[in-house]
This record gives sequence, structure tokens and C-alpha cells, in this order.
Amino acid sequence: MASDLLTPRGGTGQPLVLVHGLMGRGSTWSRQLPWLARFGTVYTYDAPWHRGRDVEDPYPISTERFVADLAEAVESVGAPAVMVGHSMGALHSWCLAASRPDLVRGLVVEDMAPDFRGRTTGPWEPWLHALPIEFGRAEQVYEEFGPIAGQYFVEAFDRTDTGWRLHGRPTRWIEIAAEWGTRDYWQQWSQVRVPSLLIEAGNSVTPAGQMLTMAETGFQTTYIHVPGAGHLIHDDAPQIYQEAVESFLTSLAQRA
Repeated sequence: MASDLLTPRGGTGQPLVLVHGLMGRGSTWSRQLPWLARFGTVYTYDAPWHRGRDVEDPYPISTERFVADLAEAVESVGAPAVMVGHSMGALHSWCLAASRPDLVRGLVVEDMAPDFRGRTTGPWEPWLHALPIEFGRAEQVYEEFGPIAGQYFVEAFDRTDTGWRLHGRPTRWIEIAAEWGTRDYWQQWSQVRVPSLLIEAGNSVTPAGQMLTMAETGFQTTYIHVPGAGHLIHDDAPQIYQEAVESFLTSLAQRA
């Protein structure tokens, strides 16, 4: 039986675990659940520091902490899972595949690369700190983030009696991103030994060329570039994303 860290979302068969990006939440995958459920038992996951504004984690922020928590969640389903990760969630998923190969049978890596060293959170810190703790109307969320990300955050934020409340603390989210500017994850990527689908946005947040290098150096990789799509490819170019992931999951099932 899955732990409280995972939320069952339908389907039967081999587990698929959906892992959100920074400032995201498992609830943001609603549009992908119907078709993903045709490929197995789907679970969503809320990462530490993304489980509610006042829900703290007892450990210091680190990639290792995230991966340990994710391992505990996946371990509970009783079979190796396909990890469907976006951004931060993709990073933690491939680090899990590297450290716990017994838990992972395939990877979807959406718009994330191994090396952000030298980049800082400085340019977006003032904007993040200026966000209201709670938005009174959904329209305000859309005005702040735009149509694609606005929909995403309406689904991610805590719904209260008075509006939509941030489901974590900006200071923590900044700390999470800041770690990526101090280290790289190429070694972990080199240790992955399961088939992987890499999907890069045309308007990517990743350093240029890194995802292509991942595809060229990785184990049994498929790489797709989606021109014109933003970081949330699964919502910005949903048909292309769906076709790519369905093809990957079908081929993965045929290898079993």
C-alpha cells in the first residue's frame, strides 16, 4: 500500500509517479491524469517544502533530502516506478534512479539539466518576495503569472475560505534553487541505467545544449525539442508532450 506521501490518481498496473517542479505540487497534473492512467497506476507526489505554507520539513534543504523523501514514497508502492518528472522533479527522479536503481524502471525528464553552477537566484528574488501570501481571486493569480503558469498555480496553491494561499515559503524555494548554483549533477546522470525520455522546451530555463548532451551521453535515451514551448511543456504544448510520453511508455512496456 502506498504511503501518505503519494496520492493515488487512478489506473491499474505498473506504478507511474508524477513529480512536480519547484513551486509546484502534485495537484498540477490534473490534465495529464486521464491518459496517463491508461499506462498504469498513477500517483502524484508533493515534495518537502511544498506541502502547505506552515508544513516544515525537519531536515536541512538539500537534493539528498529530497531524494531520500522521494525514495520513501516510491518504495511504498512495492514495484519499480516510471518517474515522470518536471524541472526540479526531473532532477530528483534521475538522482533517485542513480542511487536506488531498484525503485525506477523508466524516466521522463522535462526541461531540466544537470549544471546551473554560477547562476544565482538574485534576479527573481525581489519578485518572489513581493508575492502576496494569499490571492483573493483566481483572476489575480492569472494576472500575476499568465495563462499557463496561472492555471498551474491556481491548482498548486492552498485553497482557503478567502482565496488561494502560497503552499510554501518563498525563502525556502529560493534556498532550494540556490543549491543548484553551487553544484552539478552530471555524475548522477551518468549512473542512470534505465530508459529515459528527455523533453526540452524551446524557451527552456536550462543552460543551452545540456539536455542534448544528456541525450548523447545517457543510457537508452530519447530526446525531443519542442519549439515555442515554455518551461511547462506538459501544459504549454500538451499534445506534443502527450504523444511523446505515450510513445515512450508504450516502448517501455514492450521491453518488459
